[in-house]
Amino acid sequence: MITEAQLVDIIKEAKNSTKPRKFKQAVEMIVVFKDIDVKKGFALNEVVQLPKTNSPATVCVMATGDMGQKAKQANADAVIGTDELDRFATNKRESRKFINKYDFFLADTQVMPVVGKTLGQLLGPRGKMPTPVPFNAPIESFLQRFRSSIKVRARATLSLSCKIGDVEMEDNDLAVNAHAVLSAVEKKLPNGEKNIKRVMIKTTMGKVIKQAEEVKKKHA
Repeated sequence: MITEAQLVDIIKEAKNSTKPRKFKQAVEMIVVFKDIDVKKGFALNEVVQLPKTNSPATVCVMATGDMGQKAKQANADAVIGTDELDRFATNKRESRKFINKYDFFLADTQVMPVVGKTLGQLLGPRGKMPTPVPFNAPIESFLQRFRSSIKVRARATLSLSCKIGDVEMEDNDLAVNAHAVLSAVEKKLPNGEKNIKRVMIKTTMGKVIKQAEEVKKKHA
């Protein structure tokens, strides 16, 4: 696998090649696969916890009662109950706006059937179905983990793109995050790192910086 030091080089080049913008640009990693038959249902849908975070992910908790109260005390970005879910069932436009606002959803196992009935058709295709939280589970720990996580998805395609941080983060920290994602992805590939053709880095508005040729040959 490409090393953190090699990742630092392409991250540094990607950041240096982008022009200053009036907003904080993300740093994204693109991974291109090879020797995988996508027609056989190849798909990735993983939650990867990043070692270094600068902008926490937004997390909505779907719960009532004690879990709902604890989620509010733990400063979840939003906490909704069954009444709100029932209202979403009658307004798909508002449902889509709501779903797009949050990176992750957690749900009390007792509320999951209502979630499936009211928002399942919208959450499923977006890869945002809630992670079930058992009764009496420490919701604070769940929130902490998901705030530092990203979703890595690929479906019937030979590439994926994901955010590993932003341009204000240190190059080394971004490389650590990229390496963590690659490690998680490799474990899900049929032949591990042999299925990775190329690793690329870009900023939101910047050009794509490819993995150096000598790196690819060395790890071929």
